[in-house]
Amino acid sequence: MEENKAMLTIGMAAEMLELHPRTLRNYEEAGLISPKRKGKWRYYTLRDIQWIECLREIVHVHGVSLNAVKKLLRHTPCWNIVDCPFEKRQRCSAFFSSTLVPKKITRTPPPPLHKDIAV
Repeated sequence: MEENKAMLTIGMAAEMLELHPRTLRNYEEAGLISPKRKGKWRYYTLRDIQWIECLREIVHVHGVSLNAVKKLLRHTPCWNIVDCPFEKRQRCSAFFSSTLVPKKITRTPPPPLHKDIAV
């Protein structure tokens, strides 16, 4: 199976992950996953499944709320939220996904000092 080919329905993905389909819908409603859609049907890729496994660990093992995960992911990659060993990162699609790595923050330079101010 190709990692990026959407082939699993929500029922199949939920069974594979041993989750209730409602949990996957909650993750989607929170904006943390975005399965491919065809009409009313959701289709998941193997990469989606890998990310959901990591997400489930963050939420259910470490007790981080969905809203907190979403906010944290704006500033840092997921492997910084939970102490993810490098061996696990090498198998994780999120580690190689540029969408989860925060963009470089550009700072506005301070205004120039005016030398022509009389003292």
